[in-house]
Amino acid sequence: MNRQLAALTLALTLLVPSIAMSTPMNNQDILNAADESRGNIKGISWQVHVESVEGKYTDSMTYEIKARGFDVAGINLEPPKLKGNKLLMLDRNMWFHKPGLSKPVPISQRQRLMGNASYGDIAATNYASDYAPTRLKDEIIDGIDCYVFDLESEAKNTTYDRIKYWVAKDQLIGIKAEYYTLSGKRIKSARMDYENTVTIDGVKRPFISKISIFQELVGTDVTTLTLTRPQLAELPDYVFNLNLFMQ
Repeated sequence: MNRQLAALTLALTLLVPSIAMSTPMNNQDILNAADESRGNIKGISWQVHVESVEGKYTDSMTYEIKARGFDVAGINLEPPKLKGNKLLMLDRNMWFHKPGLSKPVPISQRQRLMGNASYGDIAATNYASDYAPTRLKDEIIDGIDCYVFDLESEAKNTTYDRIKYWVAKDQLIGIKAEYYTLSGKRIKSARMDYENTVTIDGVKRPFISKISIFQELVGTDVTTLTLTRPQLAELPDYVFNLNLFMQ
């Protein structure tokens, strides 16, 4: 009897890890991981170069971004005519300031920054908290097995009303998105690359390096956000203090 009990105990011990390994991740876990690789971390900074190609016209700008969870601060580095312009986002509310203004101006994440990019596109994503996810049928994109989500905004001041979002299963990174109005009209699409890496809790994770945004109505026009120099570091409270925003 003791031998039988020992054998049963051993069998159950070996079975438990197998069960745990086979347990699928829930929607929140998947989106949280994807958000981390797009800037939603305790403290991180990076530079983002925005280049817009509209027909024969090309324009560009560069921002330095600092993010801490849901809060984001940005300062324009170039071109010279825009240098010193600032952005601040606190709990989905966003402000703009430039030298000469007496006070910061409230803006929407949906306002056009340049080309196909909105102000919210250069900030960290918070899809796990800002959107209600519905899991769709898995798909393979460019040979990559993906979870697919229909994300519906749960707040009025998000960048998009609805998003169809593809998250690679192997690395838990968002590789493709389509953006929709509430009526179901597709307005933009985007592809994401992850050639940067960061170390989170001792584990190396891919970090966003490029976002290519395509305007559905225009066709070939594309806006590219190239993200470089990601650095993890604790950020002090004053970085995200609205009262100090203009200094």
